[in-house]
Amino acid sequence: MTQFFTSYGMDYGWAWFLATIIGILVIALPLMLAVAMIIYADRKIWAAMALRRGPNVVGPFGLLQSFADGLKVFLQETIVPTAANRGLFLLAPIITFTVALIVWAVVPFDVGVVLADINVGLLYILAASSLGVYGIILAGWSSNSKYPFFSAIRAAAQMVSYEVAIGFVLISVIMWAGTFNLTGIVEAQRSVLGTPINGFFLNPLLFPMAVMFFISSLAETQRAPFDLTEAESELVAGYQTEYSSMSFALYWLGEYANVLLMCTLNATLFWGGYLPPLDWAPLYWVPGIIWLFAKILFFFFLFSWVKATVPRYRYDQLMRLGWKVFLPVSLFWVFLVSGVLMLNRVGI
Repeated sequence: MTQFFTSYGMDYGWAWFLATIIGILVIALPLMLAVAMIIYADRKIWAAMALRRGPNVVGPFGLLQSFADGLKVFLQETIVPTAANRGLFLLAPIITFTVALIVWAVVPFDVGVVLADINVGLLYILAASSLGVYGIILAGWSSNSKYPFFSAIRAAAQMVSYEVAIGFVLISVIMWAGTFNLTGIVEAQRSVLGTPINGFFLNPLLFPMAVMFFISSLAETQRAPFDLTEAESELVAGYQTEYSSMSFALYWLGEYANVLLMCTLNATLFWGGYLPPLDWAPLYWVPGIIWLFAKILFFFFLFSWVKATVPRYRYDQLMRLGWKVFLPVSLFWVFLVSGVLMLNRVGI
């Protein structure tokens, strides 16, 4: 796109800037629309599993319900508690929402269709997504309220605990693919182990990591059964108890954008990303972005299915799973994968 603008005589710096802005909008605007629609899909899936109707009044089949909810919170008054730290209170949801968006810069939607195809894309995702915890901690502390503060402490411990396991899981993938670049990781999943199937999930060494990454994704995004930060029976509504209007909506949007991101990472790291399920020429006629969206929707259905059917963990169970199960297993798997790769290298 930069080349397109420079061909019309525009200075390279301005052409690059304009192309980058357009690229950001091309990702951010559809993402916001997708968030609105998956909130609707989430509610319909829960309703179907509980034998209820779900949203069905606003618009055809209730499709405009999310937009009606957005308009409602937009028209509400933003209330800041008198005892709250006003600056941090208003900054916290902005941090959460911004972090949820910037991570998408390195996600490849197809071959070459990525805003920033950097060599350390996976490290960028880890670094940027880790900042999301600050939005929750600041919300809990700046509210100057007991329940949001308890929720912020829980969130900090929970997110840090499962980020450690996620880090070790990703090391196994990086070693097998031989790159930090997300496009390179997807390309490494063509015809796994000499079969016509695309995806690391077929690899017996990486399939357990795929399962562990999916469960850790639920914990990282505070989805059920790991939604201890928003346990309404214990914490009213968690870290966002004191929020209203658009500040509350930013948390809502950020949460679902993170859920979409984790679904995308599950699809990209283990299930072939934009590649078709089979390495068969006719399947490549379908654009890669369609395959990626289909896999994202599949994982989002799994997220909703788990939320609708699995009871919430106790907090000690949450910590035990993260530190006593996932951490040692993922660490052992790093040694196992590296050992297998070294043996193959020596054999060669």
